[in-house]
Amino acid sequence: MKIAIIGAGAMGSVYAALLASGGHEVWAVDTWKEHVEAMREKGLRVEGASGDRTVRIGATTDPADVRDADLVIIATKDDGVTAAASAALQIARPDAPILTIQNGLGSADKVARIVGSDRIMMGVVGGFGASMRGPGHAHHNGMEFLRLGEMDGGLTPRLEAVAEAWRAGGFKVLTFDDIHKMVWEKLICNCTYSGPCALTGLRVGEVQSNPSAWSIAAACAHEAYQVARAKGINLDFDDPVAYVHAFGQKIHNARPSMLLDHLARRPAEVDNINGAIPREGANVGIATPVNSVVVALLKAKEAGFASRD
Repeated sequence: MKIAIIGAGAMGSVYAALLASGGHEVWAVDTWKEHVEAMREKGLRVEGASGDRTVRIGATTDPADVRDADLVIIATKDDGVTAAASAALQIARPDAPILTIQNGLGSADKVARIVGSDRIMMGVVGGFGASMRGPGHAHHNGMEFLRLGEMDGGLTPRLEAVAEAWRAGGFKVLTFDDIHKMVWEKLICNCTYSGPCALTGLRVGEVQSNPSAWSIAAACAHEAYQVARAKGINLDFDDPVAYVHAFGQKIHNARPSMLLDHLARRPAEVDNINGAIPREGANVGIATPVNSVVVALLKAKEAGFASRD
């Protein structure tokens, strides 16, 4: 299978290396020129829970260099999704699915407005704890399940074909008739650790072991759970705090991407992670004071990045 990955950051690099190891022709499309040049010159190195490998893949900053992909994966952050969706239409074969994998809520809807929901598959990953060690070099702490589903629902032959492509790369893959439930289960975990870690500078396990930080993180989880239930999401657990604690135990040393962004003095995906909870809560009449305060503090912190640079 010819696979194009738009957005070869930490997670996109993990996808690219393992899919290439599974025998697929892989192209990485990214705006980070030094990263692209390193992949071209030395290959892409990924180390961590999957081992330590360096693979040769196609790499470019220009989507026009890639054509007739059998699968396009959008792995950008939320602010790059719209441009990536337009690029995906250029890259993909006319009948090829476009798989979007982002944290939080709202990204798939942005892609659907450009490519149509019938083209879209959604992916949910967790427990990888990926980060960039430098251009052409990514690391990941864990390797949990990849969950896949059609945006419009249903278990289709093309969904299973895409799942098998990922399994060839060593991924543990589950397919779902209703992927939106999995999006919310991941969002609850994301808002538990993303905002609190970014505000405190603590790793996931350090938040768990710090009573003050954990009180905020657990409250974020509880609010997100209440909003999901009010929206009619059929979650597979009844105790959100126990659920997010067990999730965090698997990536004890990880720094969420929001913390990594703040350490680099970059704006993070606040609006579609912790910011999604007050927004969705308002639609169903659920108050979310803790997430609202976390979002306000994150925005205030980010406003200081530019003023001090």
